[in-house]
Amino acid sequence: MLEVVMALALVTMLVVMIGAILARRRGMGGGGANLEQGSLYITGVSPLPEMTGEHFVTITGTLTGPSVTGKVVYRRFVWDAAQWPAIGDQLVVAYPPNNPGKWVAQHPGLR
Repeated sequence: MLEVVMALALVTMLVVMIGAILARRRGMGGGGANLEQGSLYITGVSPLPEMTGEHFVTITGTLTGPSVTGKVVYRRFVWDAAQWPAIGDQLVVAYPPNNPGKWVAQHPGLR
């Protein structure tokens, strides 16, 4: 009986540790809420699909903000084809200061 209780305690501790590690990687841990706001000048974008609706888009651009000056970044999103981004567009973005490559666009076409 004691062996079963110990095994359950070990499994519970393992699950809690894995959950904490995953939460920290996703930015939900203590310091993840300190996002900075910046802008992204789009220098490259996937071709506009022929069909309407949501499609994957890859955006490349130059990110500038309070702690970043001209960093080239890219990301892939699901985007509404009716509001497809274009080269030369400027997007408002949020990013963690220690990792600007994890930027997120704030745009109505983004899903």
